[in-house]
Amino acid sequence: MTVDPGRPAAAPDLALAPLAAAEGDAVDLLRDLIRIDSTNAGPRPETVGERAAAEYVEAVLREVGFDPQPFATTSPDRAGVVVRIPGTEPDAAERALLLHGHLDVVPAPPQGWTHPPFAAEVAPDEASGLDMVWGRGAVDMKDMVAMSLAVVREWGRSGMRPRRDVVVLMLPDEEAGGLHGSHWLVEHRPELFTGVTEAVGEVGGYSMTIRDDLRLYLVQTAEKGIAWMRLRAAGRAGHGSMLNEDNAVTELCRAVTRLGEHRFPVRVTPTTRAFVGELSEALGVDLDPTDVEGLRAVLGPLARIVGATLSNTLQPTMLDAGTKVNVIPGEATAHVDGRFLPGYEEEFLATVDSLLGDRVVREYVVRDIALETTFDGPSIEAMAAALRAEDPGARAVPYTLSGGTDAKAFSLLGVRCFGFAPLRLPPSLDFGSLFHGVDERVPVDGLQFGVRVLDRFLRAC
Repeated sequence: MTVDPGRPAAAPDLALAPLAAAEGDAVDLLRDLIRIDSTNAGPRPETVGERAAAEYVEAVLREVGFDPQPFATTSPDRAGVVVRIPGTEPDAAERALLLHGHLDVVPAPPQGWTHPPFAAEVAPDEASGLDMVWGRGAVDMKDMVAMSLAVVREWGRSGMRPRRDVVVLMLPDEEAGGLHGSHWLVEHRPELFTGVTEAVGEVGGYSMTIRDDLRLYLVQTAEKGIAWMRLRAAGRAGHGSMLNEDNAVTELCRAVTRLGEHRFPVRVTPTTRAFVGELSEALGVDLDPTDVEGLRAVLGPLARIVGATLSNTLQPTMLDAGTKVNVIPGEATAHVDGRFLPGYEEEFLATVDSLLGDRVVREYVVRDIALETTFDGPSIEAMAAALRAEDPGARAVPYTLSGGTDAKAFSLLGVRCFGFAPLRLPPSLDFGSLFHGVDERVPVDGLQFGVRVLDRFLRAC
């Protein structure tokens, strides 16, 4: 870890005196936000609830004396909020920190949920016995929005200010690739990011328990690129009762099967190598970063997230063809979710094209870059210190996110991006399964822990 010797150390009162009053506020804010159904069903201008969520955020910031700026992007309903909090140091505006979150969530059909997905109930988790806030967005990512708001609201009440400017930005449309959110803002409202050098958002800062006195907190320093693709196969339309050797559905299904069954080779990026090194040291064993099954075995519940960062991936997700059971359609379509590691986009696309064959064509629904930065500098030092202050057994480590975030857009402005939404999690919680899954939930005490850590970090970095 490298720290800039030219930067002064954080003052003790900033590093060691968290504003504990924000903890209860975070729980209430999260429950209110979950109750606002802000479902984003896909890459189109229409949505529900994003404006209502943005208006709520604007109101709770105004309540404590801030002057937030509401905005809309591609339509009046694609809405967000931004406020810039001035820092105390002479160069505060030139090295501003962007604290960002998204207000939209993925759809949540209620079938299978223990508690209704938009009820925001507080109830114990069966495995851990801990009280949880249940609902869509509890971890993706209204928890981080609530923690951020709770911290800055306490700043507003107390008059506390950070050392550097903090730009608090709550966005629409992250769940569909940010075309109506972060990417639109970067293109059309770049003045919002004046002086911003670093950004903090999802998905990182959560714990992986090694033993009672050691927890790794995974800070996101890299994320995979996105290639959401629509596949099209053409054939000869006809009557379902007749022979047809040019069936579009059959051709498409063969291609989709090839994609879905393909396993990409392991590619060890610098971030993955660093993470596996940290994990090896923590466990006291020599782990091989190319041994996928061995790593999955020691990762436990986090295997869903981290295991997917060892290679490129392809997952078929949608199929569509035909209008009637006795009519052979002339075209069939499918959608696949492709993700590629930093530095491996060309290899990924060449593999996809070879698997599709000559009869199936692809087109992009969303295409976005992969990111990777180094695990060093004053901000990383501040994250690690804030975690240790609240959890003496904490060790911050870098990792790659298998999904994508709004950081992709901000990086186009030269901003260095991290995922740091701190949560101390019970070892029994399958955290990876909660993202876009049934029974999404976050521990109340984990949320309160995150408020304390985030407050320490934001005031010290």
